[in-house]
Amino acid sequence: MGAADVVPGVSGGTIAFITGIYVELVATIKGFNLDALRVLKTQGITVAWSHLNGNFITILLAGIVSSVVSLAQVMQYLLVAQPLPLWSFFSGLIIGSVLFLLRQTPAKNVTEKILFIIGIAIAYSISIAPAIVLEGTILTMFFAGSIALCAMILPGISGSFILVLLGLYPVFISAIADLNIAILCAFALGGVSGLMMFSRLLSWLLDHYQSAIIALMCGFLVGSLNIIWPWKQTIESQLSNTGKLIVTQTENLLPAQFAEINGQDPQLILCLMMLLVGFVVALGLEYMGKPTPDVRS
Repeated sequence: MGAADVVPGVSGGTIAFITGIYVELVATIKGFNLDALRVLKTQGITVAWSHLNGNFITILLAGIVSSVVSLAQVMQYLLVAQPLPLWSFFSGLIIGSVLFLLRQTPAKNVTEKILFIIGIAIAYSISIAPAIVLEGTILTMFFAGSIALCAMILPGISGSFILVLLGLYPVFISAIADLNIAILCAFALGGVSGLMMFSRLLSWLLDHYQSAIIALMCGFLVGSLNIIWPWKQTIESQLSNTGKLIVTQTENLLPAQFAEINGQDPQLILCLMMLLVGFVVALGLEYMGKPTPDVRS
């Protein structure tokens, strides 16, 4: 999840969904509430730790942080030096995971099939939506944080991509570079507030309509393939206050068109190989997730 969050356009929620920890992740986030404080006060830290699923969230956060620290520079290098194979790998990962998830929980009725199509339409519409430019005030950053962090736990929808669409990604990056505490606190407070409310809704939906929600999220994943299609042409971009170029709108190209317009090698063979690697990795998770048979029986 940490490696995915480093890459704009790829959601950490996608990786959580693929690896089968998504339901537990949402339920754990939901558990951070006033009840947890009451349990801590009345029953002690051991019971509170269990109530918060402390082992799970600690190990997960440790993995995310260590991955960000160790892989951030590698991922950023690959985004610059080898973007086409990298995007192809993520495409294969998503394609394989969708097949895996639909095999585990197939869309059995008309409602679930319609939700799958709706999920595709929503993610695709977000991917082609024109960017707008909002003023980076305390209030707008609060609401941007609530939307971006909710998007971050949705498979197929990247929080950083939402910030790009809102025109606030440069503001966020500049706030980090300049240590603008007011902006960062407003963003974090909005993010935590939105995540707490959204996780409760999402947890309830997964408890009562899990097959339907998984069908919808598989649609999100399929629709997100438009965002990470390797061969693109930049249509619009803007400079952040730190001088970083932020791409706000792109157009997908066929490999031959990419070579003709950009004068670059589309690396078609390598991209197909990396797509296959991502596909195999995703399906490999199915094998790893299968319960080990009890040889004693």
